[in-house]
Amino acid sequence: MKAVIQRVSQGRVTVDGQVVAEIGKGLVILLGVAPEDTLATVEQMTEKIAHLRIFEDDEGKMNLSALDVDGEAIVVSQFTLYADTRRGRRPSFIDAAKPEIAEPLVEACAEQLSARGIPTQTGVFGAHMDVALVNVGPVTILLEY
Repeated sequence: MKAVIQRVSQGRVTVDGQVVAEIGKGLVILLGVAPEDTLATVEQMTEKIAHLRIFEDDEGKMNLSALDVDGEAIVVSQFTLYADTRRGRRPSFIDAAKPEIAEPLVEACAEQLSARGIPTQTGVFGAHMDVALVNVGPVTILLEY
């Protein structure tokens, strides 16, 4: 499982001109799922994300988590995180999980973040999405499990 985590002041996901997810301060999480990932992988990932100290405290140091700042999250399925570009010029995505494996794990990630106290929304699995965000810092973290 791979996640690109961006600290944002606002984030929004639009599908066919309709806003399907929108947050203020928090995290926009692009989540890629591999075929071998399980609910245990989701558990590890969400535990790390919920407590990742990437928000600034009163002294300007990154000492606070999304939980500490009452942050929100958007989880967006992103199979392209598993792009293999070693050969040719067109990426291969054979290392990404098939939708029947990935979709329930993406949903489980959003559910577990919510259960941990971070209000979480999702994009629409498999849809063409427009993702807009204001990355603060900028802070962008890559996690892999």
